[in-house]
Amino acid sequence: MPEIVERSEQPYVALRAKVRMDEIATFARRGGEVFGWLAARGITPVGDLFFKYDVVDMENGLVIEIGIPVEERHTGEGEIVTGVLPAGQYVSHTHHGHPDGLYQATGDLLAWAEKEGLEWDADGDRWGARLEVYKSDPMEVPDMDQWETELLFRLRG
Repeated sequence: MPEIVERSEQPYVALRAKVRMDEIATFARRGGEVFGWLAARGITPVGDLFFKYDVVDMENGLVIEIGIPVEERHTGEGEIVTGVLPAGQYVSHTHHGHPDGLYQATGDLLAWAEKEGLEWDADGDRWGARLEVYKSDPMEVPDMDQWETELLFRLRG
């Protein structure tokens, strides 16, 4: 069941790209580049890997980031960008199962929020914070059908 949670702002480091839906899996395999960038600088992540969807335009492409929370703000370089996830109220829902099921879980969450009369932090296709937080470490949980992923969508506030 979805719930509304309060989150503090959170600095992060990420790799950003504009991709088509069928390119997301290929882009996701580049997440190790973010870990490598952090390791090369002696920066320790303070949270789970996430996908942040900045623009959700199914016809023209998605602007997404593969990010990792860090303790303090940094300056990106090359393809690595930095940012701060905004503080505020978020709708949270945990999906148990293969990431392929996230499309349906997201649709269900959006329908639930609409029924509840909630307004997203979004302006058309551009989102303030729409996250998929991957709680399962593939090294510890190799069976993707057993993965746990938290969806977090920031509410207008």
